Amino acid sequence: MTRLLAAALTCLPALALADQVKVATSFTILADMARNVAGDLAKVHSITRPGAEIHDYQPTPRDVLGVQDADLILVNGMNLEGWIDPFLARLGDVPVAVLTEGIEPIAIAGGGHEGQPNPHAWMSLENAAIYVSNIVEALSAVDPDNQATYAANAEAYLARLAEVIGPLRDQARALPEDRRFLVTSEGAFSYLARDFGLTEMYLWPINAEGEGTPQQVRRLIDLMRETGAPVIFSESTVSDRPARSVAAETGARYGGILYVDSLSDPGGPVPTYLDLLRVTGETIVTELAAE
Repeated sequence: MTRLLAAALTCLPALALADQVKVATSFTILADMARNVAGDLAKVHSITRPGAEIHDYQPTPRDVLGVQDADLILVNGMNLEGWIDPFLARLGDVPVAVLTEGIEPIAIAGGGHEGQPNPHAWMSLENAAIYVSNIVEALSAVDPDNQATYAANAEAYLARLAEVIGPLRDQARALPEDRRFLVTSEGAFSYLARDFGLTEMYLWPINAEGEGTPQQVRRLIDLMRETGAPVIFSESTVSDRPARSVAAETGARYGGILYVDSLSDPGGPVPTYLDLLRVTGETIVTELAAE
């Protein structure tokens, strides 16, 4: 009898795992959001790996195999994942939720993308609430019995995000007006710049298309000289050379790396979405406040 009981208890974790909802996401940031909402009720897998450039990602056959048995797929939308439609076509009839539904997009300016939505909407604390709400709705649709748990997890998660990121936003808004410029390589920070009360400038609008051309560098040099913007940053998934060239030409300071498109490995600087917003926000505020 004791042996039978021990065997039954040993099987419990496996049975619990078998009952989990299987969720796939297009990239790591959405995966972390989904894990915080689902808790132990779902197994979440990101198609792209930590540190990957998601705009022009090239899925592999292994990526397809890894999500074939998914109960739900979460994507960003707003033209972020240019590879996602052919990928989804290979999976058959799996529910797909677009997590930017309900977000008011900021239009891209320049680079031949005028009028298209800037897809980096997760870089806003305000928008995070919409992402999380859409995750709750999507999970509840495939697992209605646990809707209350998903909603409670989401509420607690959003409270943690607000507790950490809200003060950074307030610090940025309190900076002197002549220092409230956010200059980066990619125009990926429009939503964060809006929330933080910063004027955004950048070398190119979207990664993987004409990055760091002489025309882009010259245009940004002229803008920084005109405005007196004191700092320029680059992103973790692109080369820092164009940004450093602009800094050298203008006399501005190179402020370091910002994180936007991907989380790091667990031992890296931004293993979670909260860490990504915190580290990026702290870097911006610290560098803009420095004399």
